[in-house]
Amino acid sequence: MKKITTILATIGLTLSLNAAEKIIVGATPVPHAEILEVIKPELKKAGYDLEIKVFNDYVVPNLAVNDGEIDANYFQHIPYLKEFNKNKGTNLVETVGVHLEPMGVYSKKIKNLSELKDGSKVSIPNDPTNESRALDVLETAGLIKLDKNVVLKTPLDIVENPKNLEFVEIEAATLPRTLDDVEISVINTNYALSAGFNPLKDALALESKDSPYTNIVAVKAENKDSKKIKALNEALQTEVVKKFILEKYEGSILPTF
Repeated sequence: MKKITTILATIGLTLSLNAAEKIIVGATPVPHAEILEVIKPELKKAGYDLEIKVFNDYVVPNLAVNDGEIDANYFQHIPYLKEFNKNKGTNLVETVGVHLEPMGVYSKKIKNLSELKDGSKVSIPNDPTNESRALDVLETAGLIKLDKNVVLKTPLDIVENPKNLEFVEIEAATLPRTLDDVEISVINTNYALSAGFNPLKDALALESKDSPYTNIVAVKAENKDSKKIKALNEALQTEVVKKFILEKYEGSILPTF
């Protein structure tokens, strides 16, 4: 009986060790999951198997990290993470920045923003940070003016709207599907790429490349300095990853390390 107990304990320990060697990271499909695929060999050398869980929204990946279902996620920027923590009472932190995705203005109906008619509909993200970011893009493009005293802007903070644009606030992942119903949409690059757009060729306007919205890895605060997270961070900031981003996305996505 003692021998059986010892064997079972050994098996349990072995399974536990194997589980500890896996890193589970949540990501949106493009480009995050594609970039993570590139680092699998590097992590394998370091003794870790990388499992990528693909999500199609901006809420569940953070909840999954907070609940311990996954070790980390890679899909968001710091302003979004801070707002999420504030609203949900979570304590997630960033570890490393990997790339920047300039937000863009897209349309199926016009070829130039000068063609926008009075009263045109514009779809924008409905989460606070990306909505504010989208409005900044439209201001830079000369379509609206915003209240400079407001940090997180909404359409209510527009002080000049010469074309009387009508704003439709939509969940970010579904923005490409609104293009049949609106004149223009301000879309996050990951969702634009998933929808088949080339930001450099198809966007009518692009966010400045000095944007503060670098996409980061996020984890629970108590796991920030764990060995597996350090291995993940190191694997994401290599010349191999930098070369992949530059060649695969041809400048529409930029490495930030």
